[in-house]
Amino acid sequence: MGFFSFLGRLLFASLFILSAWQMFNDFGDDGGPAAKELAPKFVLYQRYLEHLIGAEVPKIDVKHVVLASMAFKGLGGILFVFGSTTGAYLLLYYLAIMTPVLHDFYNYETDDPKFHAVLPDFVQSLALFGALLFFIGMKTVLPRKVIKKKPLKAKTT
Repeated sequence: MGFFSFLGRLLFASLFILSAWQMFNDFGDDGGPAAKELAPKFVLYQRYLEHLIGAEVPKIDVKHVVLASMAFKGLGGILFVFGSTTGAYLLLYYLAIMTPVLHDFYNYETDDPKFHAVLPDFVQSLALFGALLFFIGMKTVLPRKVIKKKPLKAKTT
């Protein structure tokens, strides 16, 4: 059971680790393709926050967002492979923050082809989020090691 648990965590985390490695290799002076994809979405997000709050929001450098997402995915994935709940929490934070930004199906009409391209990715991220919640729940419910009580020996007289 232990080997299959490790293998499952390794396969699950490989999605995040390989993604972080690819972002690291593509990262340049401008932040790479990830920064180019995130830049317009973060501008919309900042405008929405300014409209909601009614005050100016500090500008977020997209390169820093890409660096943070690389760190969350890479470190979280490696820690998750070894069964750490800290790694699972890092991956949860990454998914909670980046899923609504990256997979913004709510900005498109249902008859728009982009809606049908983005919605499955959003649902997949929700499934990953749920799997991480399940992992954390199982780690907190099940004890680490079951202690067996030794049977009492009968006293002989």
